Amino acid sequence: MNLITGATGLIGAHVALQLLQQGKPVTAIRRADSDITKTRQLFSYYTAEYDLLFDRIRWVDADITDIYSILDALEGIDHVYHCAGFVSFDAKDREQMHRVNATGTANMVNACLEKPVKAFCHVSSIATLQNPDITTNISESISWKSSPEASDYAISKYNGEREVWRGMEEGLQAVIVNPGLVLGPGFWDQSSGRLISTCYKGSAFYTSGSSAAISATDTAACMIALTEKRLFGQRFILTAHNYTFRELLSELHVAFGKKAPSIEAGKAMLRLGLWLDALRSAITGNKRVLTKATMYAGLAKNTYNNSRVKDALHYNFASLQETIRFVCSLYLKEQKSHA
Repeated sequence: MNLITGATGLIGAHVALQLLQQGKPVTAIRRADSDITKTRQLFSYYTAEYDLLFDRIRWVDADITDIYSILDALEGIDHVYHCAGFVSFDAKDREQMHRVNATGTANMVNACLEKPVKAFCHVSSIATLQNPDITTNISESISWKSSPEASDYAISKYNGEREVWRGMEEGLQAVIVNPGLVLGPGFWDQSSGRLISTCYKGSAFYTSGSSAAISATDTAACMIALTEKRLFGQRFILTAHNYTFRELLSELHVAFGKKAPSIEAGKAMLRLGLWLDALRSAITGNKRVLTKATMYAGLAKNTYNNSRVKDALHYNFASLQETIRFVCSLYLKEQKSHA
């Protein structure tokens, strides 16, 4: 039996779908206030049998910040896909990020060590490959190096990843994946979904940085393959393509039939934006949109090496253009249906 944390999020929902399509049983953890309808909606993007597959999920009320509820959920489980996480670059969310990403992962590791779990796949992030001295051809061998530019999100995910390494030393059969920006449909108000909805509105600005991306479908497929191949004691960068932010934003705008961004937002402009956004947040009480963390991320020029996962799985990744066209077409379809 497979257990998934975070099945009400982008990556976890894709893992659940692919396991179910392979005829494998799925148990999914959810908090009492979780909205599982988004997971059903995501299934509908890929198959006409979405209701049948969705109804095969065994939902269990549990919270990764409560180790006792996790222990109950792990009864009869032999494979765990730990996809739950909290993404934010707002300082107001610092405590919650560390509680979910670090403490929650520690709870999962401890519970899986206590139960007879045969395999554990942990979703980390390329944000944990934080080393300001190395920005090109970043590989799994990179060691964390503290920096004033490291976000609270990166720190919380790094601390969570450390818990998994600690668990491996204590006997946990685990593999770690470090995805780049994960692009997929649905969950438009979370993580990369916010990027899609923002580009739908259009913007003339881009930043000079670069990073890497992968489709949610490829992310889930690689996670399942790495786990079933039992490639434990390792971590794998999951990226399909390196890109500049101008390239990424241009592709998204074009997919929506809009003019590509043409004005570079440099450090001076971003600092002004920081001040204005802080003022807006103070007046309205709404969360910050632009923070120091997002400014640094937008200016950082990083490229990543995905040769380890390619060598291990001989996997053919979807093109960035193909992924963006697919995701944007579904977003447009939903916008029309709500009009």
